[in-house]
Amino acid sequence: MKSKKNTLAGNHLSYDKLGMSKASIKRKLEYDKDYADSEERKNYRVELNKANRDANTYGNKDGMDMSHTKIGGIVKENMKSNRARNGHNGKSTKK
Repeated sequence: MKSKKNTLAGNHLSYDKLGMSKASIKRKLEYDKDYADSEERKNYRVELNKANRDANTYGNKDGMDMSHTKIGGIVKENMKSNRARNGHNGKSTKK
């Protein structure tokens, strides 16, 4: 039987490899849950999912994603480069 793992999901280091204690992990998971449940993040996901559907790229594993730009637009972009740009070194997280 083939695995049902999301093939589009990224690879994340385990919290153990990051050297986090059990208390730190618990605190982080609680924070992440609250952050993802906020209305702002829900609306953000809704907007991108709608744009993905409108661009016929939602769920078809074509490697394309919708990305927010600095000026507030949404453009089609390679999923790998979009998700790799995550604000390291104080740089903008938007294209």
